[in-house]
Amino acid sequence: MLHPFSIARLPRIEFGCGVLDTLPALIRRYGKQALFVTGGQSFIQTRHWTRLQQALSSKQIHWQHCAVKGEPSPMLVDETVASFRASDIDVVVGIGGGSALDAAKAVAGLLRVGDSVTDYLEGVGPERTYTGPVVPFIAIPTTAGTGSEATKNAVLSLPGEHGYKKSFRDEQLVAEYAVVDPDLLTGCPAALIAANGMDALTQLMESYVSLKANRFTDALAIDGLKAVRDSLPVWYRQTQQAEAETRAKMAYAALLSGITLAQCGLGSVHGLASPLGTFYPIPHGVVCGTLVAEATAMNIQSMREREAGNPALPKYAHLAEILCQQTFTQQEAAWDALVGLLHDWTTQMQLPCLGQYGLDETGLDHVVAHSRGSSMKTNPIVLTDDEIKEILQRRL
Repeated sequence: MLHPFSIARLPRIEFGCGVLDTLPALIRRYGKQALFVTGGQSFIQTRHWTRLQQALSSKQIHWQHCAVKGEPSPMLVDETVASFRASDIDVVVGIGGGSALDAAKAVAGLLRVGDSVTDYLEGVGPERTYTGPVVPFIAIPTTAGTGSEATKNAVLSLPGEHGYKKSFRDEQLVAEYAVVDPDLLTGCPAALIAANGMDALTQLMESYVSLKANRFTDALAIDGLKAVRDSLPVWYRQTQQAEAETRAKMAYAALLSGITLAQCGLGSVHGLASPLGTFYPIPHGVVCGTLVAEATAMNIQSMREREAGNPALPKYAHLAEILCQQTFTQQEAAWDALVGLLHDWTTQMQLPCLGQYGLDETGLDHVVAHSRGSSMKTNPIVLTDDEIKEILQRRL
């Protein structure tokens, strides 16, 4: 049966090598005053930034710039809004990884409003209803992982024992354009390829088995997973002759992962990623890459024990056939092969264990207690605290 489903707003998408060259014309659709929000160094030290500045000048576009180093905090967003609110910004352009895009998204949402972002953060402040108006936002990813270019939420962090990682979330924050240029991925170091790529993989897998998954998102998730399968291990090994093709496939997969997570949510890995990234200096992609195999194994085990008819079980078997590229006559063999492949990728791409960032047995209960946010609510089965704790213990 084809069940009803609803698809939320998506950005207009410009995808392909060289599409960064369309940016000045896109900016001019909104005006002549642009604010660029980038990462700390990686993009502005490239030839792309030099060429872009020349193109902006030729189009009589005036621009200002701010950089985001590390994961954005509410304070950084508020300070940026205060600095540029009087500048009559016509469009905000975010260029970078997920942190830069999330910061730019939040700034675009508040430049014409003037409120503190904490007024809108879920589970933090008064959680006011966002009414806008928003400054038009253009998202340009330079990594293949988070999919932030396609989502409506800006994830902000306040690190520390009493900190948080929460979202400013509204459909008005969706980018007007997502400009996805695989050329911008050139030169990514192997560790970043692994962490971001495993983030995209996890997002595609979790959205595929999410309680809110539907036929539309399933089709996108499967296509994205095929792209990851065919490109991530090769790109990680830095195989030169295949690099351009693998970059494009991973940029595509990351984009699809952002679309699917925005429509149907995620699962236990991302439920754990929030407190782990808040309480410990663990990069988000590392959390995903190091936990996805064990979290998948725990989901399958728990469903087999308590919910043998859960529709996610045959979906996991289908994922095994997609990622392992073989047919299985028994679901048990498929599940084992899927978990085994994920373990192999985790090992091959040298995803570090959580203990390397300071997590030990004494901190597990604190992480588990803060793991039941929105992502955990769409996991295909409700895991017990002991099961969540065991996932963490397996990767200490």
